[in-house]
Amino acid sequence: MNKAHFLWVDDEIDLMKPYILFLQEKGYKTDCAVSGNDALEMCSRKRYDILFLDEQMPGISGLEALSRLHATHPDLPVVMVTRSEDEGIMEQAIGNRISDYLIKPVNPNQVLLTVKKILDRKELITERATDNYREAFRKISDEMEQCGSAKEWMTLYRRLVYWELELEQADHPFKELLQVQKREANSAFARFVRRNYERWMILPAERPLISPELFEKVLLPLLGNGEKLFFILIDNFRLDQWLTVKAIVSEHYTIQEELYCSILPTATPYARNAIFSGLMPRKLAELYPDLWVNEGEEEGMNLREEELIRRQLERLGIRKSFSYHKISSNREGERLLSRFSGLLKNDLNVFVFNFIDMLSHAGNESVVMRELTADESAYRSLTRSWFMHSPLRILLAEIATLGATVVLTTDHGAIRVKNGVTIAGERETNVSLRYKLGRNLGYDPSRVFDILHPENCGLPAPHMSTRYLFALNSDLLAFPNNYHQYLSRFENSYQHGGVSMEEMLIPLVTLIPK
Repeated sequence: MNKAHFLWVDDEIDLMKPYILFLQEKGYKTDCAVSGNDALEMCSRKRYDILFLDEQMPGISGLEALSRLHATHPDLPVVMVTRSEDEGIMEQAIGNRISDYLIKPVNPNQVLLTVKKILDRKELITERATDNYREAFRKISDEMEQCGSAKEWMTLYRRLVYWELELEQADHPFKELLQVQKREANSAFARFVRRNYERWMILPAERPLISPELFEKVLLPLLGNGEKLFFILIDNFRLDQWLTVKAIVSEHYTIQEELYCSILPTATPYARNAIFSGLMPRKLAELYPDLWVNEGEEEGMNLREEELIRRQLERLGIRKSFSYHKISSNREGERLLSRFSGLLKNDLNVFVFNFIDMLSHAGNESVVMRELTADESAYRSLTRSWFMHSPLRILLAEIATLGATVVLTTDHGAIRVKNGVTIAGERETNVSLRYKLGRNLGYDPSRVFDILHPENCGLPAPHMSTRYLFALNSDLLAFPNNYHQYLSRFENSYQHGGVSMEEMLIPLVTLIPK
């Protein structure tokens, strides 16, 4: 029984007979053709697993035949066989998406290796990933028990995300085991945050880099060098999503990446206001009551970000010109690009891209969007597709031509919610699914992270008895009277505001043009 069926195309096909016999001995069937036209005709009548194509033939060349074949058979793996080591020919062949190439005289074992690379690639990747993840599983489990600092948790989270992407590529049977391990890690991370969060707020020296420190500790040292600086914030952007687009960005930039910690609630009105003001929410409400909007008020809580930036720079004694731009659609992005040259007079240009946050919220309301983000892999894929076709990609390329530095980050991430936790509260209790604040809240303290003294955690308290509750792991918080309605509506949607690695441990990337 033949393992696979090949087509070998060469005007000197008799010289290729030893290789064809060698493949037959290994269980592969091989047809022969002596010209590019013959190959095109045979491929139109029969399906082949690999095409071996001579580069130099009378009539249409191997490169021309390759171009025509890709137009009609885009998924057919092609191995270019050539006597020439000319770099230009190799570049043309690779540019036409060949799967591999061989240089005559060909070694039979090279042919066999090429076949295995193409046909068995998926199986080989899966097998290697299986062995590597078995070893990593034990190490991750051990490290999970020993993590005692935010830095160690960031390292562990990076490793989990790495394996999530690796096993996704291989369509790996261990994917479910990894998800179990990730849930266990999130439970342990939640315990870590409950033990340490209030101490972080009281003792800054013991905490990781957090939202209100980004400007002072990250941006200002770069501005102090006299460089033009671009600060790009993608709302609701997780580490795995960043890694999905990283290769695209690396075309133009050398990348320095780290993680920092979003404050609680991991929600735009708190975390992003903290970034742009340089203040914890409670301090912001006290110093600038005209710029702070409480939960439940009709006015949006993130409408005054430009003024927050201005006041932070003034407070820090930084006399730099800046601009601020919020982009919520491709049209707005295109208008920004048309005015790009006018931005160059500024020392600092700040951009907020809202697409990812809009995407996660759209999943709450739209069945179609819920289907398009049916799992984590689909969510990442949609992020990459948006980035590939977004004004942000063009903007980054434009900035790179200037030789300017970019700091790219987010205000918080999001987690896919699965389980409901019942919370009782008064009418003014907010409706967010991952955090609640209010008076006389009824809840199981083992299922949430409760902050009884908001002032110790830098949070405003509209009333003396206000407390904050944060969902843990992949839970969502729902009121008893509409519990089942909320669960059926929001289960498997992406939410933020609570305590999880996905929401709190978020990318902070410095891009230096190549």
